[in-house]
Amino acid sequence: MGDVQATGSREAPVFSADCPSRPVLDQIADRWSMMALAVLEDGPRRFNDIKRLLEGVTQRVLTHTLRRLERNGMVVRRVLPTSPVGVEYALTPLARSLRDPFWRLLEWTLEHSDEIEEARRAYDGRR
Repeated sequence: MGDVQATGSREAPVFSADCPSRPVLDQIADRWSMMALAVLEDGPRRFNDIKRLLEGVTQRVLTHTLRRLERNGMVVRRVLPTSPVGVEYALTPLARSLRDPFWRLLEWTLEHSDEIEEARRAYDGRR
């Protein structure tokens, strides 16, 4: 992504439909992916623990999200030798490298949430 200019040049490779970064950006920017990564920040967790912490996520969506994160090298899945068999997920070093930009984005979101909500109300009032 080093070719992307601060000016947002339309010729930048990331804007191309076949840019390999697009599926990764889609995954990282997905709300359930970001929330799952945040939940795993403190260490490995079992599937049901992750589901319990992420209010509103369905089992199907969480399964799909964790599989995509595993496929992209962000989480590792480990089968536990318990009865019944359990599964836990943990962040990989690659996912941990997202820590700083991820938390900056989260902090920005929290810092500007009132402004965003105000803009939404103003927009909805005009419609």
